[in-house]
Amino acid sequence: MTAPHRLEPLATFCGKCDCGCPQLWVDPGAEPERRVVITDDFGQRVQMSSGQFASLIEQARAGELDHAAREPVG
Repeated sequence: MTAPHRLEPLATFCGKCDCGCPQLWVDPGAEPERRVVITDDFGQRVQMSSGQFASLIEQARAGELDHAAREPVG
């Protein structure tokens, strides 16, 4: 088993409270396919490659993810 790597913070989402907001990290010591890390305020984490994260950014810039940010109606 390898030792855990040190995560470097890139961004905090929300940041308007002190409740453990979701965060974006880079793990420079991880395998390339697990280098980008997103953590949430429930203790979960998602690891992905830089290429996968770039695809996510492209989709967000194109507006393809806007529906996920809208509050549900009803």
